[in-house]
Amino acid sequence: MSDAIKHECGIALLRLLKPLEYYKEKYGTAFYGVEKMYLLMEKQHNRGQDGAGFASIKLDVKPGQRYISRIRSNQAQPIQDIFGQINARISNELANNPSYQNNVALQKENIPYVGELFLGHVRYGTFGKNSIESVHPFLRQNNWMHRNLLVAGNFNMTNVKELFQDLVDVGQHPKLMADTVTVMEKIGHFLDDEITDLYLDCKNEGLSKQEASPVIAERLNIGRILRRASKNFDGGYAMAGLLGHGDAFVVRDPNGIRPAYYYQDDEIVVVASERPVIQTVFNVAFDDVKELEAGDAIIVKKNGNVQFENIREAGEKKACSFERIYFSRGSDAEIYQERKLLGKYVFPSVLKEIDNDIHNSVFSFIPNTAETSFYGMAEAAQKHLDEQKVKDIIAQRNTLDENGLNAILEEKVRTEKIAIKDVKLRTFITEDSSRDEMVSHVYDITYGVVKPTDNLVIIDDSIVRGTTLKQSIIKILDRLNPKKIVVVSSAPQIRYPDCYGIDMSTMEGFIAFRATLELLKDTNQYHIVDDVYKKCKTQQGLKDTEVINHVKEIYAPFTDEQISDKMAEMLTSKEVKAEVKIIFQKVEDLHKACPKNLGDWYFTGNYPTPGGNRVVNTAFINFYEGNGERAY
Repeated sequence: MSDAIKHECGIALLRLLKPLEYYKEKYGTAFYGVEKMYLLMEKQHNRGQDGAGFASIKLDVKPGQRYISRIRSNQAQPIQDIFGQINARISNELANNPSYQNNVALQKENIPYVGELFLGHVRYGTFGKNSIESVHPFLRQNNWMHRNLLVAGNFNMTNVKELFQDLVDVGQHPKLMADTVTVMEKIGHFLDDEITDLYLDCKNEGLSKQEASPVIAERLNIGRILRRASKNFDGGYAMAGLLGHGDAFVVRDPNGIRPAYYYQDDEIVVVASERPVIQTVFNVAFDDVKELEAGDAIIVKKNGNVQFENIREAGEKKACSFERIYFSRGSDAEIYQERKLLGKYVFPSVLKEIDNDIHNSVFSFIPNTAETSFYGMAEAAQKHLDEQKVKDIIAQRNTLDENGLNAILEEKVRTEKIAIKDVKLRTFITEDSSRDEMVSHVYDITYGVVKPTDNLVIIDDSIVRGTTLKQSIIKILDRLNPKKIVVVSSAPQIRYPDCYGIDMSTMEGFIAFRATLELLKDTNQYHIVDDVYKKCKTQQGLKDTEVINHVKEIYAPFTDEQISDKMAEMLTSKEVKAEVKIIFQKVEDLHKACPKNLGDWYFTGNYPTPGGNRVVNTAFINFYEGNGERAY
């Protein structure tokens, strides 16, 4: 992807259902859970490289023994940092205590992270928050086992202020107004409520406080706690939690915005953000890994019982389509085919732009995530060429000799690896002019395959800001002297901010928005900007359910093609000699390619939750007033 955008996050939850001795005997190690968690997190590193966290819980330990271990890192390679420290600690304990070597009971009793329940998280920091305090899992500590709460998630709430105020209203003093802290304290508040009610029941049954603790843990109704805690959540979330005594859960938002997949057998229960991660780590089939339904929770009780409960009534399914376009690993069987379809469906627009001239066109892609959609585009081009060959052969059947037939059959679509992404170049020069020159070399090119009579068609998965296109890609592609450069986006135009976990929160960051503003100026319609601002301002203070997305009116006067052409004009520097065109996927073709992930708010402005309309209007107000703050 030429414009890197950040997205939070990836989760992994693992519960071992057998005693640790079972894994030692079958797999040769009591550290089976730690090893699998390393793989689950490493194979989701595409979902976050700014920070990583890991926690483990030991079941049924004696008082006085540590049973929760947690480690977090925001180093340059956080997953390696975490597991490097864990491995060093385990190796050190084994080296210093030879008696632990083949004694699983002693390992569990004395070595941290040797447990039965694990939670891992990888994150991208959005809006500049990369401190260690921002790294999941978060821990709410208590001396009662069942009051300890660990939370990690892939989530973003649009109504943090409201949720924060709910906590203040019940007398709490949250240490930070952030959705991470607020969500944990919300769950913690209703966990405390549930425990208090259960303790009173135990007391009435004549149980002592010590006798009550395990009974409370057994009777805890996790589903009820989650229903009460999430009642007012407005956002996208796949949220995982562990309780100190051994219960665990993952809950998904009612629109299914953020992903969660699970697998269970008689040895393990595992939940992760991506299906192929589970397939690879545990060597299981595609059909064995299930998607957690929108609004549901998977709950694993300490005794190993697995339950599925509806927590929030499912709304319209609006799973994030960017997961399929860019974020998730392309090794997923469905996602791989969907990305190929994105390339296939955008090809007719490409064919029109190159005037049906496949013979004088070279097809390529921006590394690395656009490669799969490139295959789809290339296959569509080859199919079109093959159909043309059939027509040519039929038309010339009376005059065609062997040489002529071979000439027709041998023609192929010209696909080349044109753009090569270099390792991140250090822009150590501070002057703006010199910095731009350095940025222009982020990509290199393959020389000698493009002729001056050629169209150069290059596909990217999406175009957000257009910065890298302008400063690097188009300039360096122009050095190949093509007749025309056609930049193809496998995604539609990104026009609206995200508020559910993707770091796209300001209007002015979008090249589609900036191009539309220029078109409004060109056509003497800039008064629409003032009108939209006034409408957005009048809606401030309304309930979220009453707010309308007025920002759509900014784009209404123009066709997609007009906006695309303006973008091409704005992203083409004066020194570029080739004609430059930009083509985007149609929204309807996106839905055709990715039918299970219909969340398209960043393209259409159709937000799945009421808070989305407030966020987009606030983002526009911030733009108009020159306020760089995030809109939620």
